[in-house]
Amino acid sequence: MIHIHYFGPIRELLNCASESMAWQAGLSTDDVLQLLRARGAPWHTALAAQNVFKVALNQTILHASAPVPQGAQIGILPPVTGG
Repeated sequence: MIHIHYFGPIRELLNCASESMAWQAGLSTDDVLQLLRARGAPWHTALAAQNVFKVALNQTILHASAPVPQGAQIGILPPVTGG
């Protein structure tokens, strides 16, 4: 299993704070996003490729797709601003 956590407006739009998903060998973070988008609205809208959000894998923010190990935690974070 992998565990996915949603934050901020993404969590509100999806009405979901977290969930678990079956792990598959060779799964990448891009694959996870595609699987979630394939659920249809509101997933496709909230996680559309043109939207701005960050993906974290095991509490490390990614700048490119990465392999997802068994038991991983994935965070999907909205843009953050502040000073």
